[in-house]
Amino acid sequence: MKSLVLERQDELSLRDFSEISKAEETLGPRDVRIKLHTVGICGSDVHYYTHGRIGPFVVNAPMVLGHEASGTVIELGAEVVNLSIGDRVCMEPGIPDPTSKAARLGMYNIDPAVRFWATPPVHGILRPTCVHPADFTFRLPDNVSFAEAAMVEPLAVGVHAATKARIKPGDVAVVMGAGPIGMVTALSALAAGCARVFVSDLAEKKLEIAAGLSQAIIPVNVSQQNLVDIVLAATDGWGADVVFEATGSPQAAAQVFQPLAPGGCVVMIGGQSEPISYDAGAAMVREARVENIFRYAHVFPRCVGMLSSGAIDVKPLITRTFAFEDSVRAFDIAASASPEDVKLQIELPQ
Repeated sequence: MKSLVLERQDELSLRDFSEISKAEETLGPRDVRIKLHTVGICGSDVHYYTHGRIGPFVVNAPMVLGHEASGTVIELGAEVVNLSIGDRVCMEPGIPDPTSKAARLGMYNIDPAVRFWATPPVHGILRPTCVHPADFTFRLPDNVSFAEAAMVEPLAVGVHAATKARIKPGDVAVVMGAGPIGMVTALSALAAGCARVFVSDLAEKKLEIAAGLSQAIIPVNVSQQNLVDIVLAATDGWGADVVFEATGSPQAAAQVFQPLAPGGCVVMIGGQSEPISYDAGAAMVREARVENIFRYAHVFPRCVGMLSSGAIDVKPLITRTFAFEDSVRAFDIAASASPEDVKLQIELPQ
């Protein structure tokens, strides 16, 4: 089974890979077997490639990459009734322990026992087929393409963030960071009811892409403009109702309260490898509400529905598509962090 394998830090290979365990490949009664079609390259995949670890998750053995995926159901477990062979699907990549307290409380994404594709020691799905629980596999409407479906996973982060923010119709939001997650967060904020969304970044090309997503998105190049001044001027000095931090930059995270309105909400999305500066005084005088998100929960069907209805359009974010045999080159391009690229995807042979 040819797969894209991270052998160790800075070394990728496309080769036959037999280390997928028999248990992982065995079809259980509530599982489906899926032929993979499209897989997106996530920043975490690239980080494992370039650094060999993310926090406590260390690549100590060869690991298959990839977790943003779509495909076709080719086999059903005996108890599966909600899917059929031939269904086009996308898959939620984190599998919790259904008996855990977190899962029983509905917060399955923060279950310490969750097994998440391409997070050591769990293999990802840049390979021909995989077995996955039917409960975390979602049928696609005919008008949602495989490429769009492979964007559901990152979109779920933005939708989860917008949900945690409790956006009200007409709110003004700021999204710090115009990477893939920042852009899907901006789209999610608009779909949730925001009247305007300011998106800030240093890369002019990414800001141009963001501005092209909607007339309600206002790009701010923070290398040339002052984000706080622009937001305050546009809101009669009041500030933004919601600020999303999607850069993962300690410098940006230290400034989240500056453009925030009194009583506003900050949502921390970007991962921070070290403790960051927190302006408790600025938070206090605003009575700011601070939310943190870890991946997502209960939003995949919502994302599929919004893609189908046209409420959210992710197609402009897919900037390059590669054949499976070009996967190593695709990752090298992704690692170069070209400002012209947002989401790179890989298509597997059909």
